[in-house]
Amino acid sequence: MVKHLDIFVFGDVKGVGFRAAAKAVAQNLGIMGYVRNEGRFVIIEAEAEEDTLDNFLEWCKQGPDSAKVEKVDFKEGHLKTFREFSIL
Repeated sequence: MVKHLDIFVFGDVKGVGFRAAAKAVAQNLGIMGYVRNEGRFVIIEAEAEEDTLDNFLEWCKQGPDSAKVEKVDFKEGHLKTFREFSIL
């Protein structure tokens, strides 16, 4: 079953290529949604099968080599039926 997650990634995740890496990983996994900077963190809205989202969350906890992720929070949301994964 397809689910929607709002993911909040805190730490040294801005200006280190996190959004571009998240997009590449999401596209590789077939996840739809977006990633954007928001204040002191990065927010991701992601839609995919639950197992796929679990894998993506694990990646978010590490991020690309250039990032230093301190914390990842997430909550389920309502499906928005995204057609691609983009950087906003």
